[in-house]
Amino acid sequence: MSTDQEAPSSQVKTESESVGEAHTELAGHELTPEELQQALVEAEQKAQENWDKAVRVQAEMENLKRRTQKDLEDAHKFALTGFAKELLPVLDSLVLGLQAATGDSDEVKKFREGSELTIKQFESVFGKFNIEMIDPLGQPFNAELHQAMAMQAVEGAAPNTVVNVFQKGYVLNGRLLRPAMVLVAKAAEQKPTDSPSIDEQA
Repeated sequence: MSTDQEAPSSQVKTESESVGEAHTELAGHELTPEELQQALVEAEQKAQENWDKAVRVQAEMENLKRRTQKDLEDAHKFALTGFAKELLPVLDSLVLGLQAATGDSDEVKKFREGSELTIKQFESVFGKFNIEMIDPLGQPFNAELHQAMAMQAVEGAAPNTVVNVFQKGYVLNGRLLRPAMVLVAKAAEQKPTDSPSIDEQA
């Protein structure tokens, strides 16, 4: 009986001694200065890599935040683009109807007054939503805002100047909704000078 009881105790003691010996062996191993220096260099490189990753992630997050903010601002600023484009032909029709209403009868006068009032209301609403009219008569031609329908030599007009506006343009918060349709002045053609006559008797 006593022999059987002592066996586990002896076995546990043996395992404990072996673990202690292994620990003593590891603890007793001293790193050389070169190994310490190499370990320090590797640790610094790893720390720098992690720092660079953190900086890149932060920069990407800032860029994403700015892009998202800009997208939201653009969505608010230009949400009315489609609706505004649909309203422009309605306003054009009112303007054309007003231009066609000629005569001095009371009916024509009332029609003109009503049309003028409606156009002013349109312009007031457009102003509230930053929709601005492009009416470039007399201004230099701007290909970003104007569409040249034709070019014509006009006496007294500087070349490349808008001399007639067929249809006004519009911008929404600085973004073009529709270019102005214009007539642009071009330089007058130079007439060929007559060659001097030769005096045959000279």
